[in-house]
Order: sequence, then structure tokens, then C-alpha cells
Amino acid sequence: MKQLLNTLYLSTNDSYLKLEGETLVLTVDNVKRGQVPLHHLGSIVCLGRVMISPKLMARCMRDGRSIVWLDENGRFHARVEGQVSGNILLRQAQFRAADKPDVALGLSKAFIAGKLRNSRNVLMRSARDSKEESEKQVLTKAAKALAINLRNVEYADSPASVLGLEGDAARVYFEQFNTMIKPSMRAEFEYKGRSRRPPKDAVNALISFIYALILNDCRSALETVGLDPQLGFYHVVRPGRPALALDLLEEFRAVLGDRLALTLINRGQLHEKDFEFREGGAVYLNDTGRKTVVFAYQERKKETLQHPILEQAVEIGLLPLLQARLLARYLRGDVASYIPFLNK
Repeated sequence: MKQLLNTLYLSTNDSYLKLEGETLVLTVDNVKRGQVPLHHLGSIVCLGRVMISPKLMARCMRDGRSIVWLDENGRFHARVEGQVSGNILLRQAQFRAADKPDVALGLSKAFIAGKLRNSRNVLMRSARDSKEESEKQVLTKAAKALAINLRNVEYADSPASVLGLEGDAARVYFEQFNTMIKPSMRAEFEYKGRSRRPPKDAVNALISFIYALILNDCRSALETVGLDPQLGFYHVVRPGRPALALDLLEEFRAVLGDRLALTLINRGQLHEKDFEFREGGAVYLNDTGRKTVVFAYQERKKETLQHPILEQAVEIGLLPLLQARLLARYLRGDVASYIPFLNK
């Protein structure tokens, strides 16, 4: 199994990362701020105005280590990588599968079934943790509604049906997001409905930022096994859109994204001071908030759980890679079906 290497996240504007021997050195205004051995890193993610020396960039390309630039809010800007890896035969199989409506529908149903099952588990966990009986009942009712949608996904006969069921389930799920936040934290973190580009409240700013981090890991996982992250089965293919990475992200939104967001909020690890409230209503994490979230995300990836298919303990950070490998096996015809990650 591939070793889970660290991802280095850089969020200090106008910082400069260079290579000295086998060590990465970070400077700000020509003052050394930190260093880390290169061999510990699997990728580098730059948030905002971060500069990298040509020597370091060339070394990363040679080693197969990706460098990604996101803006301060997690929106993708650029990705630099070396020679394309992977088996061309696998990519041919992926492209052929995308042209088969039955295969594309089957995979779409699998991705969304994983999303709905994991979202339901988040609702049920919050119901167990709640101290208010009325809130337990509301969350349990929402979980039952998702269970119905989950069963209906199995019998969906068109992409439009899957999309409709996913949309209805998302509506029910996010209607209860405030209920999953501790009463003592609801004044600071009032969820006002899903909003993007820009997020209109702190909760949306937080989950959108975490989703962007997970999406980057999903894209890297797909490229590692040799799949094309641009050609998806559920999400519409558009120029520059990582449709397959977005497909894979669906399985992890709730279990990695929403659970982490709720943990950070309910434990009081984030507050209003960690967000920037701009004119026009846009809300974003500030530098302090981003650092808190990135650290928590990295720590979460180091935790282990029992994988339902492999039947062994695996690091959470490896889950996108494992699912990408299972998807590749299905596309090659090695297994009869693709089974999404289902968190217990």
C-alpha cells in the first residue's frame, strides 16, 4: 500500500519556498520561517500569493510531486506536474465506459449512494449526540428521508432521476445543519442555506474550503492510479472541470468535510474572529482560520478506520486513493461493480 505522505500547505502571502539540499526552506521577507525534509512530502498546496523557486519546482516535477495553487478561499487556480503517468489502456477503458449510458448511470448511482449513506450517518451521529429530545426526533426524521432517497437511487433509470434524488436529499440534509451545531455555537455559526461563489455565512465558507481540500486529494488520487480526472460519469464534462474528481468527492463530502466542519465548530476551535466578513455579504476564512482548518484536516487524515471492503485498518488520508484504485479495477473489468466508500 502506498505510504501516506504529508501535504505541505502554505498560506502566508508573499512567502518564498526554495530547496536547499534535500530540505525545503520557507522564507518571508528574506527571513527563514521554517523547513521540512523534502522526502516527507507527497504534494505542495499554495494558498494565496506563494512563490516557489524554479529549482524546487523542477525537482518536484522530476519526483512526481504535484504543486497546486489555490486562492485564499480554496478556489483552484493552477496545477503543475511532471510527465503524465498511468496506463494508457486504463484511460482508454475510462473513455469507452463514459460513452456507455448504462455504465455511466451505474457509476453515478454508486457515487450518489455513497454520498447519501454517509450523509445519513452524519445525521444519525448528531442525533445520538444531541441532548434535546425534539432535536433527536428532527434529525432522525431527516435520516429516514435520506434512507428513502437512498433506496430510490437503486431503481433510478436515468441521470435526471439520480440528479433529482441527490438534490432532494441535499435539501433535507442541509436543512438540519443548524440542528447539528451545538446550541451554544449557533449564534456565531448560523447556517442560512447552501451558498457558494461567494459563501454568505461562516458555515458555507468553512465547508466550501474543506471541500476544496478534499477535491484536490481526490484529483491527485485519480492521477496516481492513471485515471483522467477530467472525464466523469455523474458530473457534466466541461473544459477545465475535474468531473471525475467531483464524482469521487461526493462520497467524502459528509464523512470528511461536514464532520470535520461540525467538529471544529462544536468544539469551539473556530470563532467569528477566524472569518472575514466583506462588503456585499461574502464571508471567507481569514489566515488564522485557514491555518486552523488545514491543521485539523491533516490530523484527521492521519486517523485510521476499518475499511469495509479491505477489512483492515487504513489511514483516512488514503481513502480517496483506495477508492480510485477500486474504480480503476472496475473500469478494467477486474471486478463486476464499483462499491463506494460507506462509512459505518
